[in-house]
Amino acid sequence: MLSDSFRLTPRLALLAGALLPGILLGSLFAPLPAAAQNLVPRSASSEVEDALGGIFKAIEANKLDDAYARVEALIASKPNYRLAYLIKGDLLLARAYPIRGMGAMPGGPADKIRDLRDEALQRLRAYREKPPVDQIPRYLLQMRPDQKHAVVVDTKKSRLYVYANDNGRPRFVADYYMSHGKNGVDKMREGDQKTPIGVYYVTSHLPKAKLADTYGAGAFPINYPNDWDKRNGRGGHGIWLHGVPADTFARAPLASDGCVALSNADFEMMGKNIDVGLTPVIISDKIEWLSLDDWNSERQSLLKAIEQWRADWESRNTEAYLSHYARDFEGDGMTLAEWSTRKRQVNGAKAWIKVQMGNLDMFRYPGREDMVVITFQQEYQSSNLSNSMKKRLYWIKEGGRWKILDEGPA
Repeated sequence: MLSDSFRLTPRLALLAGALLPGILLGSLFAPLPAAAQNLVPRSASSEVEDALGGIFKAIEANKLDDAYARVEALIASKPNYRLAYLIKGDLLLARAYPIRGMGAMPGGPADKIRDLRDEALQRLRAYREKPPVDQIPRYLLQMRPDQKHAVVVDTKKSRLYVYANDNGRPRFVADYYMSHGKNGVDKMREGDQKTPIGVYYVTSHLPKAKLADTYGAGAFPINYPNDWDKRNGRGGHGIWLHGVPADTFARAPLASDGCVALSNADFEMMGKNIDVGLTPVIISDKIEWLSLDDWNSERQSLLKAIEQWRADWESRNTEAYLSHYARDFEGDGMTLAEWSTRKRQVNGAKAWIKVQMGNLDMFRYPGREDMVVITFQQEYQSSNLSNSMKKRLYWIKEGGRWKILDEGPA
């Protein structure tokens, strides 16, 4: 038994307090609401966060034998989890002299301890702050029917969420701890070790057998830089969702060269919900949540604007059609003035136009207020031309009205 050795409650309180500055421990370790408990999947992230919550709850309650036993159990189940070893070391060290902070052993590697401390803080916050059961990420305005899932990344909370397409309404499936770029977000150039903010799609799957150990269980590349990134001079490439090295359970919150990294167990679980070429990946620095009513209101407002644009195009009323384009519009390498001249010439030569839109998805763009990217299959027929293409449009609010900022093939 360890009871005789662990009689230094103030020292261990310092451990918990140093780990969680500004957070009321009693509130942090309060039981989760029943509804939230039912939604928590048994992922590696969930198991670890439940275990960490129990460990620090036991420390706070001065049940130190229990805390030690819980750490040992966590190590047994996750033998390559460095944070668990650090906490075990602190518990053992507390028998010798007062602890002044997490991992405060003499001569300890400060940067590595800081990384582990940051991970613990993010995980314990996630343990308490589950996604609102009755709210939806603002970005997921509409998934097309063949998009079974969407991925939403919250870099501020080091969290990756998976939502299912439940007859058009996003439904929470799972969330995972993740790490991202060493230098934060808003990637601009090759080698800046930042993670991009935007709306992307999974483009391929790279299995473990074809990758270096750095990428762990595999990788899902995404289409960074997208059209909006290129328009804004953002460079670089090779942004992936991937795993971690075999000897590592998880990485620090800021640890990659720009990719999003998950534990290998979580990566494999997440991967079951990924469809190459279909699954959207929305990366944000902070998720905005909407009630179902507000989500539906925003969605209907944009759908109405899109339908009016389509109807005005079909009507061959070119000026009404052009009124849907923003002042700073760019499309096919043309400015608004050049686009307008071309459309007046083209539409004037047609006796009739029919435009159909199918498989439409709509995602609000993170980091840019009132901008939405839509992708759809366009079927165009006219008196002298017919074609079919996958198209992508960026819409913004201009003067209180939705207008097209960028248009081109997807």
